[in-house]
Amino acid sequence: MINKWLSYVAAFFLYLVSLLPLRVLYLLSDFAFIIIFYVIKYRRKVVRENLVNSFPEKSEEEINGIEKRFFRYLADLIFETVKMLSISEKEVFRRFTFTNTELLRKFESQNKSCLLAVGHYGNWEWCTIVTPLIVKSKPLIIYKPLNNNIFNEVFKRAREKSGTLMVRMKMTLREMARFKNQLTVTVFAADQTPALADPHEWIKFLNQPTAIFMGIEKIARSTNYPVIFCDLNRVKRGYYSCDFKLVHDNPATTTDKEITLKHAKILENRIKQKPEFWLWSHKRWKFKPAANTTIHE
Repeated sequence: MINKWLSYVAAFFLYLVSLLPLRVLYLLSDFAFIIIFYVIKYRRKVVRENLVNSFPEKSEEEINGIEKRFFRYLADLIFETVKMLSISEKEVFRRFTFTNTELLRKFESQNKSCLLAVGHYGNWEWCTIVTPLIVKSKPLIIYKPLNNNIFNEVFKRAREKSGTLMVRMKMTLREMARFKNQLTVTVFAADQTPALADPHEWIKFLNQPTAIFMGIEKIARSTNYPVIFCDLNRVKRGYYSCDFKLVHDNPATTTDKEITLKHAKILENRIKQKPEFWLWSHKRWKFKPAANTTIHE
C-alpha cells in the first residue's frame, strides 16, 4: 500500500516537472548527465561492451566519444519522455519532420492496413504521439508494460492522448483481429530483445550474433500487410525527422527471414551513421547462440 502511494506521489511530481519548458528541462538534463555518467556511472560497463563489440574497427578515442555523446542524449531522452505527460500533440508535431508519408497514404488509398517497424533510436516515444496526426488509419502501438502498474498507466495515457491505442505485446493478435475490418497501422519495436521462449532467429547485427523477434515477419506474411520502417533521426536537440522506408509491399511472396533481415539492415545502417542515438544501455546481447546455431546475414 505504501509503495502504491509513493508511486502516485512520484507520478504527480513527474507531471509537475513536465510542465517546465523544454529549455529548462534541458538544463536539468545537463546536470543529470553529470550524475549519470560521472557519479552513478549507470550501465557504463554494458554500454562500453556493446560499443566495443559493435565497432571493433573504431579506436578507443572514438568509442569514448560515442559513449559520452550517448549518455548526454540518454539524459535528454529521459526528460523528453517526462515531458510527454503534458506536451501537446501540436508541439510534438512541430518538432518532427516527415518524409515519404505518401507511402502510407498510398496503402490507405488501396484500403490496406500496414505494419510499421521502429527501433529504439531517437525519440521513439514522441513518435507514438504524432503517428495519429499523419495517418488516417488507427495506430496500434505494441508495447511491453512497465513493471509498475501506476507508472505504466500514466505513460500509457500520455502516449494515447492523440488517438493511439497502446496494445500489450501478448494481446497483439487479438487486437489486430478486433480491428481487421478497419484500416490500421500497427507499430512494432523491431529491436526488442526476445525471451528465448519467444519465436526468434539469430542474425548478424552490428558485428555480432543477435536474437531478433520474428513477430513482424510472421504477421506480415500471414496477413500480407505491407511493412514499412520508420527511420528516425535526431536533427538537433528536441527536433527529429522520420523517413518512411518500404520494407516490402507484398509480404506473402517473400522468402523466410527476408523481411526481418531487411528491416534490421535499415536500422543497422542508421545506427552506424549516428550511433549515439541508439539505446546502448539496453542489454541487447545478454543471450548467446548455441554452438551449432545458424547466423543469418
